[in-house]
Amino acid sequence: MKKLVLVALGLVMACNSSQKAVPEKTVAPISDGEPTVYAETITQTELKEHLYEYASDKYQGRETGKPGQKLASEYIQKEYRSMGISAAKANGDYLQNVPLELNNLPTGSIKINGTEFSNGGDLITFSMAEENFDSVVYVGYGVEQGDYSDYKNVDVKGKLVLIKAGEPMLPDGSYYLSGNKDKSIWSNISEAHGKKMRLAAEKGAIGVIYYTKENFSRFKGSYNYMKNTAGGKMQIKANIEAQISLYVNEKLANSLIPNISEDHTPKIISKDIVLNLISTNDEISSENVAAFIKGSTKPNEYVIISSHLDHIGMTADGDINNGADDDGSGTVALLEIAEAFKKAADSGNGPKRSVVFLHVTGEEKGLLGSQYYTDYEPIFPLVQTVANLNIDMIGRIDPERDGDRNYIYLIGSDKLSTDLHNLSEAINTKYANLELDYKYNNKNDPNRFYYRSDHYNFAKNNIPIIFYFNGTHDDYHRPTDTADKINYDLLENRTRLIFHTAWQVANRDQKVIVDKVSK
Repeated sequence: MKKLVLVALGLVMACNSSQKAVPEKTVAPISDGEPTVYAETITQTELKEHLYEYASDKYQGRETGKPGQKLASEYIQKEYRSMGISAAKANGDYLQNVPLELNNLPTGSIKINGTEFSNGGDLITFSMAEENFDSVVYVGYGVEQGDYSDYKNVDVKGKLVLIKAGEPMLPDGSYYLSGNKDKSIWSNISEAHGKKMRLAAEKGAIGVIYYTKENFSRFKGSYNYMKNTAGGKMQIKANIEAQISLYVNEKLANSLIPNISEDHTPKIISKDIVLNLISTNDEISSENVAAFIKGSTKPNEYVIISSHLDHIGMTADGDINNGADDDGSGTVALLEIAEAFKKAADSGNGPKRSVVFLHVTGEEKGLLGSQYYTDYEPIFPLVQTVANLNIDMIGRIDPERDGDRNYIYLIGSDKLSTDLHNLSEAINTKYANLELDYKYNNKNDPNRFYYRSDHYNFAKNNIPIIFYFNGTHDDYHRPTDTADKINYDLLENRTRLIFHTAWQVANRDQKVIVDKVSK
């Protein structure tokens, strides 16, 4: 799982657990056909055999773009070939190239009317920029929704813009967009920043100065971590968000417009601004691995089951982070689920809808492999993608959790589809009888796990998702996350639950109903 700070969880609680839900539990339709015989092919023995190989030192921690990650991709595609499961791509190649680049931390500064602000001080940026400007366009909160637009009376094409965090408010302290005390997505610390940056780019801005008093320290923390580890920021090559992005504190923001916190009026600010931020980019080669079983009667509708194949590599001291739980457990679960579907297909009971087995890269670097699949090169059309079931860490027990050990955390099942949530509950009751714990489904949960794994890139495209997760533990992102610490009985039970859920989503007459919209 990706280790993030700047994320937020915008979910309501789900039902039938110690964390009660908003939706009423109803009986969900379950397809005809008995999948238990195929689910029983998912065994502790095979899961363990896969994982002791996949999480061994041979793979050197599977860091994105490194030789160990390449070996991991080779292992996965070899397994699909041996099972006789086809590649998802029409040309028969299991690998989807994901072009990445590592932006090394830039050095230098920004000068405003001759006053210099160095990177790492009052300014934080992760991208190079050598430009001169005679003005910056202030667009307040940088929000546009319905009849409200901070861009209404200004032209930002080819300009540098200044945006502050937050959203417009009314004199009584309520929020303009909602008309009440409820914040919108424009105040969500995980989504608002990217949403505002994309909007500025769509309006033609070539760069953004982003003022966020609340979260500047978090950007600075990320900068310091990268500096101390000689790292940089990895991203998809030619990503639209690779525009000039400067994060500033209150001191620098006020040098551009005094009392910026109280001034909400868009305007052109005449200032002599010199950007002298120098860096280099290193190209990184990586890849997703994708296989699929074609649907028998609804082949152009797709159910995607995903896990990430990468991990965080080696420590500076040469210790290997094997990532047995994160996400070796999800990887081997996905292979076993694929094998169960293949045995069903070989016996004449193949899924009605096509099932895609998607192993993504770059999750640990910012959900990059899944972002590339959804935003750049979907192998199958997103509008015909029925659901995404994402598996990230399902082999351990959360030491902070109270209750039965035979549990799984579910996140996001009710965010876009009450139907998927109810189906998930019904399948668990009929086949698995695990305790479905929605602790981390709470929109106020500070961990904000909803934004921290690959399902999010599907959810943001209004594709219903379920995220299966066992919680973190003391070995999370450490060399001690090893295969001998996995609870293989739990891994088997959880994997079978996911298979049963995928089976129903793939075989039900009615596809999953989307009754909510990602905002």
